[in-house]
Amino acid sequence: MKKFGIGQSAARFEDRRFLTGAGSYLDDENLPGQAVGVFLRSPYAHARLGGIDVSAALAGDGVFGVFTGPDLRAAGVGDLPCMADAPNADGSPCYKPPRPALAIGRVRHVGEPVALIVAETRARALDAAEAIFVEYDELPSVVETGAAMNGDAPRLWDEAPGNRCFDWYAGDAEAAAAALDGAAHRVELELVNNRLAPNSMEPRGAIASFEDGRLVLRVSCQGVHYIKRILLSGIFDCAEEDIRVICKDVGGGFGAKIFCYPEYVAALHAARTLGRPVKWVAERGESFLSDSHGRDHVTRLEAGFDNEFRFTGLRVSTIANLGSSLSPFSPFVATSAGVPMLSGCYRVPAAHVRVQGVFTNTAPVDAYRGAGRPEAIYAIERLMDFAGRRLGVSPGEFRRRNLIGAAEMPFRTVLGSTYDSGEFQQILDLALERSDRDGFESRRIAALQRGKLRGYGFASYIERCSGGAPEQARLIVGADGHIDLHIGTMSNGQGHETAFRQILCEYLEVDPERITVVQGDTDIIPRGGGTAGSRSVPVGGAAIAACARKLIRVAAGKAAELLEAAVEDIRFEAGRYHIAGTDRGLSFAEVAFRAAPQGGPAFDEIDEFAPGQATYPNGVHVVEVEIDRGTGVLDLVRYTVVDDFGQVINPDLLLGQVHGGIAQGLGQALLEDCHYDPQSGQLLTASFMDYAMPRADDCPDTDFSLRLAPCKTNPLGIKGAGEAGAIGAPPAIMNAVADALDADHIDMPATPRSIWKHLRKLAP
Repeated sequence: MKKFGIGQSAARFEDRRFLTGAGSYLDDENLPGQAVGVFLRSPYAHARLGGIDVSAALAGDGVFGVFTGPDLRAAGVGDLPCMADAPNADGSPCYKPPRPALAIGRVRHVGEPVALIVAETRARALDAAEAIFVEYDELPSVVETGAAMNGDAPRLWDEAPGNRCFDWYAGDAEAAAAALDGAAHRVELELVNNRLAPNSMEPRGAIASFEDGRLVLRVSCQGVHYIKRILLSGIFDCAEEDIRVICKDVGGGFGAKIFCYPEYVAALHAARTLGRPVKWVAERGESFLSDSHGRDHVTRLEAGFDNEFRFTGLRVSTIANLGSSLSPFSPFVATSAGVPMLSGCYRVPAAHVRVQGVFTNTAPVDAYRGAGRPEAIYAIERLMDFAGRRLGVSPGEFRRRNLIGAAEMPFRTVLGSTYDSGEFQQILDLALERSDRDGFESRRIAALQRGKLRGYGFASYIERCSGGAPEQARLIVGADGHIDLHIGTMSNGQGHETAFRQILCEYLEVDPERITVVQGDTDIIPRGGGTAGSRSVPVGGAAIAACARKLIRVAAGKAAELLEAAVEDIRFEAGRYHIAGTDRGLSFAEVAFRAAPQGGPAFDEIDEFAPGQATYPNGVHVVEVEIDRGTGVLDLVRYTVVDDFGQVINPDLLLGQVHGGIAQGLGQALLEDCHYDPQSGQLLTASFMDYAMPRADDCPDTDFSLRLAPCKTNPLGIKGAGEAGAIGAPPAIMNAVADALDADHIDMPATPRSIWKHLRKLAP
């Protein structure tokens, strides 16, 4: 029987806890003396704030306190910082407007928090909120991405003329212009990448308390350390040891739970002021209004090709909607996170990219599953189909002429990425074969006979992930051989407790039931990078592997002492230390038992992994759709995926990540859209009655296979996988929709209404 370790489809250890109701989510927690917080939010997209009268609210039964922006400012609570930058072409920094936890002077989007009410119960807090009088002087608003820089658009910030936060460039403008001017063929495409709400199953929430002179935040998040760093970045004037952030089980994050939000800051101030814990959990309507949104780009692409239909140059101009203010990562997501992927899997000899970030009267935009990479791959993959159609070349042949070959690796792209490995052409051929491309025309004819339009589309994707900050692992071995694995990542549904056990057991060959994964507490784990950017297993797993190897070396010294042998003669195999060439040995647990001091651990080792370069997972998604010509209703009838994720830790967990990503990708392509009314600035899709989420019956059966080229920049050969499905799915689906409709282009989401309207335009 194969040892438990890397490569096995092991069942998830954490599922026992969840399926038996033993999970511990934020709303399951309650502290003694706890009060409930409710936020009064702006009903206007843009308004000046006059007086705020809270006297009637404070007089309400069971009300402990009401807090406003001026109250927090007077108490020395600082604004929420933006931690990223997107410098302008002249080198000047982007404009970072102030972002107080509670509005001061003006509100700039519907749902912006204006006051925090703290009371005995939620009902009493809600009653008190209704008693607050706020004087609003409504102002004109702008919500549409493409209209934000118009001359007559209302300005959100005096310091940002034309509502422009930054004007950022990458690539070589002169080389791209020359390549386009000299191209034998030239195409242009404009497309919209629609705005999305993250909608994790568990809404955001926090319990703030003031314990023994320390601020303590219990929160549903994707990483406690990043939130602590934000709180220490000018918000609260205190020492690092005076803030603790704790997180237990998390019901989904998708990027939106990385950040520190205004609600957490206001709740911490209230808890410190009142001397009692304050709990706040968002209702779904609040989540729609106040969670960071994703995507929302308008992009124009110009591409040049030679007589062999090979790229000569690419020029891209994007307007990125940032919302009313800057969320911590938003300038990075709109620029450096995705722009290096705009050349996709292709040889592009010259490129230039311009990104203009704009403020609008909408919720702030930041990382959502993929964070810039879905926007880039959607743009280049729609361009490839569009250009092939215009130039009369099949999508497969058009890509083959431009795909980077495996023999060209490592390949330095024109926009600054270095692909270490990948077999793009072979993966494309395998995906087309597995999807039976040759048999599609017969399926199309059969569909027509049933009154359906059938389309076939695919997309070659690549993404950059698993780089950035180092990750640290700590292994504490008790006298009984039990191992506590401390790690700074934060599981929010991926199965980390299983994957991390597999990596550790690959080296130590111990009983996985004797391992406890510890995460989510800045007091216990002082350092960590959290979970984002598909980094947890590639970076956290590499740290665990490094720490396991270190532990084996350290324990070998103790084994040598116990076996009365030279350490160079000690071997570690099958979970045992033995003297080379003999049968004399001790199990790892025996060494731990005999090494442990009275009342202390046998071993306590720390190591880390600092990724020098990113990893580049890639693959091909192939989709077939059928569209009812009378109603515009669309069905995903076939879905094929071939992926390259390098070394696979757990195939079942990996497949779950791909399936989940596809579900979110098809949601963007076919269903989801945060739609603000252009006149009032109201979010019209602020509930599940109006915002269409994918259901189980929307998700197709998927033919999933792997063609692996181990990563050469990761010690375990792993490439990140958490975001890949959400990157590959939208362009593949939209290429299939365009094929079914025989259309040059149709924007997301391709709802039955938008398809029906397109079909009516074509009707004689």
